Amino acid sequence: MAIILGALAGLYMLLRGMQVMKGGLENLSRAKMRRVLATMTATPVTAALSGMLLTMLAQSSTAISVLAIGFVNAGLLNLVQAIGILLGANVGTCVTVQLISFNLYRLALPAATAGAALWLLGRNSPYGQAGRALFGFGVVFAGLWLMASALVPLQQAPWLTETLVSLGQSPVLAVLAGALASALLHSSAAATGIVMLLTNQQLISLPTAVALVLGNNIGTCFTAVLASLSGSRAGKQVAAAHVLLNLLGALLFLPLLEPFSALVEYTAGSIPRQVANAHTLFNIISSLVVLPVIYPFTALVRLIVPDDRR
Repeated sequence: MAIILGALAGLYMLLRGMQVMKGGLENLSRAKMRRVLATMTATPVTAALSGMLLTMLAQSSTAISVLAIGFVNAGLLNLVQAIGILLGANVGTCVTVQLISFNLYRLALPAATAGAALWLLGRNSPYGQAGRALFGFGVVFAGLWLMASALVPLQQAPWLTETLVSLGQSPVLAVLAGALASALLHSSAAATGIVMLLTNQQLISLPTAVALVLGNNIGTCFTAVLASLSGSRAGKQVAAAHVLLNLLGALLFLPLLEPFSALVEYTAGSIPRQVANAHTLFNIISSLVVLPVIYPFTALVRLIVPDDRR
């Protein structure tokens, strides 16, 4: 019971911290987001760069994908521009995962304390929103520390070992599990952070972790799909493009899981850093593969979700 309560408390702090951090960064950069979307989406390359920049500012690819759907529904962006933004957003979200991979637990309390003070003093001012983001940053790492501490006894739990071994024997099952976790958490970064904890506790191998990360990228599309349901056909096309992009990327990497994992091992000394690097390489390579063929890719999306001809 103590393990379950500790893990759930840590998970709540992780998700709540990311939500608070995202809210502060979004409020701090909302005007910049709108200016960038209005002026820097003329070509697929500039749209991708804009999506990457906005996601780095907001620390949430889901928020940017939902924002892109909203702009397409409003007629402010076309489908090609929105797909370009999605390609960049997938790269920009790697910054969050890279931050989580570093052992910054000692900064959790100072960051949360300083951030809370700035937030209370500044309220809705720019430095108040910066404090809000800093407070969320501290809570994220406090939650990760609490989850890591709670998971230590599970190294000896036979039921969990058997479950994780079954994932290792079936990469497809691991991808599905990763997609489900990311969809439930509404955050691929949070789901990938949990994967890092499992590898750090030596509960799963690196190939299994990489398969889970592939699934995390698919599951993160769930929120955008929900956001598109009540919108226009063009908004549904953006959501379909997001799903298709990450699904095709997973299908591309899944047969190469073992050699890709072996390559990732050379990129860092610690397993959490290797998982973060796998996430980064996957998103960069997937986006670079699609960017030169963005117009045929857009045609494929329109074939799957046809234009509204009424």
